[in-house]
Amino acid sequence: MKMRIALIPGDGIGPDIVAEAVKVMGVVGTKFGHKFDYSFYLAGGVAIDTVGHPLPESTMLGCQDAEAVLLGAVGGPKWDHLGGEQRPEKALLGLRGGLGLFCNLRPAILYSQLSDACPLKQELIEGGLDIMVVRELTGGIYFGERGRNEAKDRAFDTMAYSVSEVERIVRMAFDIAMKRNKRLTSVDKANILETSRLWRSVVDKMANDYPEVAVNHMYVDNVAMQLVRNPRQFDVIVTENMFGDILSDEASMITGSIGMLPSASLRADSFGMYEPIHGSAPDIAGQDKANPIATILSVAMMLRYTFSLSKEADAIEAAVGKVLDARWRTTDIMSKGMRLVGTKEMGTLVAQQI
Repeated sequence: MKMRIALIPGDGIGPDIVAEAVKVMGVVGTKFGHKFDYSFYLAGGVAIDTVGHPLPESTMLGCQDAEAVLLGAVGGPKWDHLGGEQRPEKALLGLRGGLGLFCNLRPAILYSQLSDACPLKQELIEGGLDIMVVRELTGGIYFGERGRNEAKDRAFDTMAYSVSEVERIVRMAFDIAMKRNKRLTSVDKANILETSRLWRSVVDKMANDYPEVAVNHMYVDNVAMQLVRNPRQFDVIVTENMFGDILSDEASMITGSIGMLPSASLRADSFGMYEPIHGSAPDIAGQDKANPIATILSVAMMLRYTFSLSKEADAIEAAVGKVLDARWRTTDIMSKGMRLVGTKEMGTLVAQQI
């Protein structure tokens, strides 16, 4: 099986971690008889420096021609002085919108080997954590009409959703819940926002198609509290763009290991863009210190969701578990009694386990 993958290493540690993900994919290809066809593209700060724009047309065209995209990271202090439309992060919004990636999957998994890193009391996480946040990605306040009045003393950002936009993300969440523990929490602010009342009505109607899934509604502020009070109550969380942005970051931090967590951005077909949730960390770029595991696990998500290769995805995830069991750690997850390795060696260790 030959798979066309667009690689966007990006800025900071992006090239370091993408290289290790490619190393792991190479071993997967050899073991399972697949061939990966890679094309490299620019986006983010490196694209600004090279061609003067965070998302070159050639990158968008290349991604549209691929079956999946693997992204490292974009941004950094070097480009903080730029205006909003020219910032490296605009590449992410451009890719999500231009590729129609409306569904963001953010798993928050607490690995038993790293439970000591969790900031919560141990009794709250006994038995582990495995939460999937399903975030709507191309609507809401991030993509609504915005501006300032002529006097510049008033600004506005518009949140808007259509029934069809809500239906497609909610159906994704129900389908994912059916493959997990059949529990779905829909997050909104229906006591205040009209968009949330629309959202809630769509969820209630669609729940009739999934009688096996237990559905509950929670206000976003309550979910923010419950994630640190009783996180194990959650299985799948579905919500709109801004709420999902905030809650997925909170969920990831209660695992205590931001360098371990992947993400997927999907559209209605099998196409997806995959990336680690962490940033570009330019202070350690090129120093063989970055943790590549989140990017490697993003490859596992790619194999599972885009190419329907569950066995290959399972092999990557099992390999990561075995490396952690053997007490190998990069700096960000290092603790007493563990064995320190760099970016390249961590990638090699995972590849060897596969």
